[in-house]
Amino acid sequence: MVTPVRNATVAERMEIGRAARKVRRRIDIGKYVPAVDRQDPVATLLLQEKQRVPELLPLRHNRMAASPFSYLRGAAAVMAADLGAVPNSGLTVQLCGDAHLSNLGLFASPDRRLVFDLNDFDETNPGPFEWDVIRLATSFEVAARTAGHSATYSGQLPKIVAEAYRLNMAKFAAMADLDLWYYRIDTDMLTQWAKQADSKAAVNAVRSTEQIAMARNRWSAVKSLTTAQDGERRFKDKPPLLVSLDADSGSREVVNRMYETYKGSLLVDREALLSRYHWVDAGHKVVGVGSVGLLAFVLLLQGRDSEDLLVLQIKEAVSSVLEPHSGGSAYSSHGERVIAGQRLMQASTDSFLGWVEGPQGRSYYVRQLRDMKWAPDPLGMTQDQYDAYANLCGHALARAHARSGDPIALSAYLGSSDRFDKAIAQFSHDYAVQNDEDYQKFVSAIDRGEVSSADEKDVSTRISLQSDNEGGASVVASADGADPSRIRERR
Repeated sequence: MVTPVRNATVAERMEIGRAARKVRRRIDIGKYVPAVDRQDPVATLLLQEKQRVPELLPLRHNRMAASPFSYLRGAAAVMAADLGAVPNSGLTVQLCGDAHLSNLGLFASPDRRLVFDLNDFDETNPGPFEWDVIRLATSFEVAARTAGHSATYSGQLPKIVAEAYRLNMAKFAAMADLDLWYYRIDTDMLTQWAKQADSKAAVNAVRSTEQIAMARNRWSAVKSLTTAQDGERRFKDKPPLLVSLDADSGSREVVNRMYETYKGSLLVDREALLSRYHWVDAGHKVVGVGSVGLLAFVLLLQGRDSEDLLVLQIKEAVSSVLEPHSGGSAYSSHGERVIAGQRLMQASTDSFLGWVEGPQGRSYYVRQLRDMKWAPDPLGMTQDQYDAYANLCGHALARAHARSGDPIALSAYLGSSDRFDKAIAQFSHDYAVQNDEDYQKFVSAIDRGEVSSADEKDVSTRISLQSDNEGGASVVASADGADPSRIRERR
């Protein structure tokens, strides 16, 4: 956990930030040179996958091979190793660890207002603040290039991200601690900004986005993931993306035990609320790009009647990709590490966020699935939309870092000039080139048959948990109907 500066004056905290410039000059942040002993990126990814379900890895590889941006999303371990190999500022915050632009967006707060924030914390851990800024800024350049925008334009986006981060950190440094703690970016604030810019198009865009997000409520999850059977809802069975758990295998019993234990990690009022719901069904759902291969169960719960349904996700948490480079986690459970980081960074957090230790020493965290969660498609954005979104994401990341780090020291380090902005832009450009080279190596490894790849039509893996006599369970992956001869083809 990040240790805050205690009993220091504002002037002393500013001096801490300025002194950090001697440790790592702002201009030097822009220097990216691959380490002499840099590990092959494909080897780094394969080493990371040892903790995952092997039968699902061809699907992960296929999703990463879709584009340089998809590869960047799945290659957080590679970028973490590259960032860990260069000097850093020493200014520590709670890092997201995977702060690319698709890991920010809208979602519902407990008071049912839509807020904009970071929304993925699988890799969270304390570390140098600039690592998150660099990954976020780089993701904009890579995504914009992938979307077909010019290299010249795409290269301008990292500077927008860094400038927004720097200017807003200065604002947070001047705020009272309580005001900063309660600060959040909601749709009312987005609408206000659009009106101040005197842009009807921006106001309409905010309102349209708000309507889309609000439609992605708990019932949209129920309708898309379940089907009615004999008057009750059950999860659809569409391997490998969604698999209904077979009661005969003991899987449902194992997941139910985890669910009952998880409730003890909640605040008492949330636990009381869930006590009104009863178990209906369970399944396994493949999610994301980088997360493919980790266990991710979904639970269908029912309250007062068949119209009162709730879907929770129990997702496996493994060691953060940052840990080899920023230090081990302070938590014995990686599920607890994830939710602690999320609570530190988010302005408003899921009411059902909790954690549990499962069989075989596996850690999990629990959250509500798709509670008005929305993020834009980065491959379909115009230049104006990219500019606005880069500014917004830089703002949100600064707020998240200001909560766990020292905004006064951070702002003093960043300064009032654009030196930091230019440095981030330079590093992002150089790393976008590195990412392209790594992506080509990854694709070539697939083409040579060294890395397996298959799309969902050719992977019909079914995940279950086999109970043992001692209350534990082992993961069982079986395939029905898949064509093994097509697994090594790249789609």
